[in-house]
Amino acid sequence: MPKTVRSPRFSARAAGFLLIGLILAGLLACSRGSATNPQQPATDASGAAGGRGARSGRGGAAGSVPVVTAHVVSKPVPVTIPAVGTAEPLATVQIRAQVTGQLSAIHFTEGQDVRKGAPLFTLDARPFEAALQQAQAVLARDTAQAKNAQAQRTRAEDLFNRGLIPRDQYETMTANASALESTLAADQAQIENARLNLQYTHILAPISGRTGALNVHQGDLVRANDTTPLVVINQVAPIYVTFSVPGRYLPDIRRHQSQQPLRIAASIQAGGTPGSQQAAPVSPGSSPAAGTDGAPASAPVDPPSTARTEAGAVSFIDNSVDPTTGTIKMKGTFANADHALWPGLFVQVTLVLRTDPSAVVVPSAAVQASQAGQFVFVVKPDRTVEVRNITVDRQQGDEVVVARGLTPGEEVVTDGQLRLTAGARVTTGTRGEGAGGRGDAGSDSGGRRGNGGGGRGANRGNQS
Repeated sequence: MPKTVRSPRFSARAAGFLLIGLILAGLLACSRGSATNPQQPATDASGAAGGRGARSGRGGAAGSVPVVTAHVVSKPVPVTIPAVGTAEPLATVQIRAQVTGQLSAIHFTEGQDVRKGAPLFTLDARPFEAALQQAQAVLARDTAQAKNAQAQRTRAEDLFNRGLIPRDQYETMTANASALESTLAADQAQIENARLNLQYTHILAPISGRTGALNVHQGDLVRANDTTPLVVINQVAPIYVTFSVPGRYLPDIRRHQSQQPLRIAASIQAGGTPGSQQAAPVSPGSSPAAGTDGAPASAPVDPPSTARTEAGAVSFIDNSVDPTTGTIKMKGTFANADHALWPGLFVQVTLVLRTDPSAVVVPSAAVQASQAGQFVFVVKPDRTVEVRNITVDRQQGDEVVVARGLTPGEEVVTDGQLRLTAGARVTTGTRGEGAGGRGDAGSDSGGRRGNGGGGRGANRGNQS
């Protein structure tokens, strides 16, 4: 069978046709792509506009940081030592009976304020009146016998001088008369003792103060010097407040006390109305309970409590420092005319050593801490901030006394320090509104402008 032989010229021509077809297909694809992309630059432009809008919105909020500021002032500030104290009565007396008898009357109610010398209890006085009468009768009998013995001694002396009676008889009569005179003295002492026991049946208040709980009732048999007192009286006006301070302050305390009496203040924290409750928070999605008239009902809320301060003076410094705690015990005396201080009450004590007449003071919120120490942000006249290191002397309540680093009249930042750096520009306002509110609103509006621009560009690209 004859073989078919392909011509080389025919193979080369087929390869050329295939290459030309591939080139034409590529050109056709490029022409279609260029026809479908004429709107792509518009989309990019819109997106770029949106991005610039967003950046412009963020830049408007960061241009000036909203903060709250305060001025450095110079004013008198006391140098104090804080402590916790306990109110103690100036005097405490336990009332006990000194004679045994039946309680016939109680002249006060428990918890009542009594004055010194006021009647408290009365015991049945009849047995003691009888004992007094008996002692008086014995005195009368012995008085008669003493008079007879004195007369016999006088006669015996006359007879003895004349030698009519012996010496022993005379001396016996003289001794009998002297013994009866001593008996009269003993009888008189018995009468005084009976009168004193009769007086003990009327129990009076030894001090002015407030009575406690009664431990007896009318009709009870009261024993002399019983272990359980009838009642306890505490003197609460004036009153002591006992407290302890660290022993390292003792030299300063003694130095300032030698110059003038040390003042002391006791703060009493007032509480709310007992039994009242705070309004319970309403959870999201739930409605508050309604009252009888259909209006939302809520529990009563206590008004904010306020501390009451009583003024006194230091009246006692212990003679030794407690080695177990390293503190020294002190006492302050308070007039307590309105009985605001009560025995056993815990109070916040402030011992005033002296008063610094021109202390440099800033709010404690302005002071920040770092590894290099404490610092504040100082607002300069061009409304930029400066980081300045300071030395704090002490803190007095919500204020800080600065030893070095600030001068009166300077303006410091008290709120918004987290967003600040050295040289940042600030705008000032009040807490909760003003500059802070405007800064948040500006940032939000800038974001909305940026997002709106980007959205419009994307929409135009999709529509095309």
